[in-house]
Amino acid sequence: MGEAPLDVLCMGEALVEFVRVSGGNTWQGGFGGDTSNCAIAAARQGARVAYLTALGSDRFGDMLLELWRAEGIDVSGIRRDPAAPTGIYFIEPAPEGRDFTYYRAGSAASRLAPEHLPEPLIRRARIFQTSAITQAISESACDAVFRAVALARAHGARVAYDTNLRLNLWSLERARSIIHETMRHADILLPSLDEAQVLTGLDRPEAILDRYLEHDPDLLALTCGADGAWIAARGRIEHIPAPRLATVDTSGAGDTFAGSLLARLAAGDGEFEAARHAVTAAALSTTGYGAVGPIPDRDRTMTVLG
Repeated sequence: MGEAPLDVLCMGEALVEFVRVSGGNTWQGGFGGDTSNCAIAAARQGARVAYLTALGSDRFGDMLLELWRAEGIDVSGIRRDPAAPTGIYFIEPAPEGRDFTYYRAGSAASRLAPEHLPEPLIRRARIFQTSAITQAISESACDAVFRAVALARAHGARVAYDTNLRLNLWSLERARSIIHETMRHADILLPSLDEAQVLTGLDRPEAILDRYLEHDPDLLALTCGADGAWIAARGRIEHIPAPRLATVDTSGAGDTFAGSLLARLAAGDGEFEAARHAVTAAALSTTGYGAVGPIPDRDRTMTVLG
């Protein structure tokens, strides 16, 4: 794709997903990974998107490349690692929701390091997005995130940061330290209410907003699931409710919000207009099963948004 500018560049770990169907011995394949979902959501909302990760030189890595190419995502910066696998995970229905089993230790993405970053690709991005999960999978990946954030800022990109908290990957103490340090270098903060409550020890959305506004972001979007999102920007705070739709699976809803928000910001929408669009897209993504399939495109989102 040459040196054409990018609206959004996402960096993180993508995985191949297997979901057990109806408690039997049949597994349905799919795809996951928070930053990959974000990239796909942004692309479906019309943004020019690239993805930055490392994949194994295996069939699962090939499948992910095929997915992103089909979505029109630039894959020129993706590293293939012949010495490490592409991560996978399994989902099984459980009485209280779903059980997850991950096989990501030593994955190609976890071996990503600062020296692997393609600076020419980062230079092209208007918005650079990453997440705490990317930092949690290994020390080298964490170092790579901090280096990528520094490069993005040096080249004039806005940095968007999703605080996705996965305590099966690291301790709460380390998560708090790394996440709150990264927030200091981000322009767009994307925490969720339940995870922010754990990270801050605070309960009310208003108190969490006050705490995270201390980092002085341009935009703070606190997502609240079915209750929509709180948006703070330009000295104004507003709650944006979600449309009431028939929810069947919330997988990837927060990622859909993030990608849709960034796409609309890149298109020139104001912060609150972009957030209303993103809340609607996230709600639509819960009306189907899986993280990727139900992510809506721009036309469907606009139809529901009215």
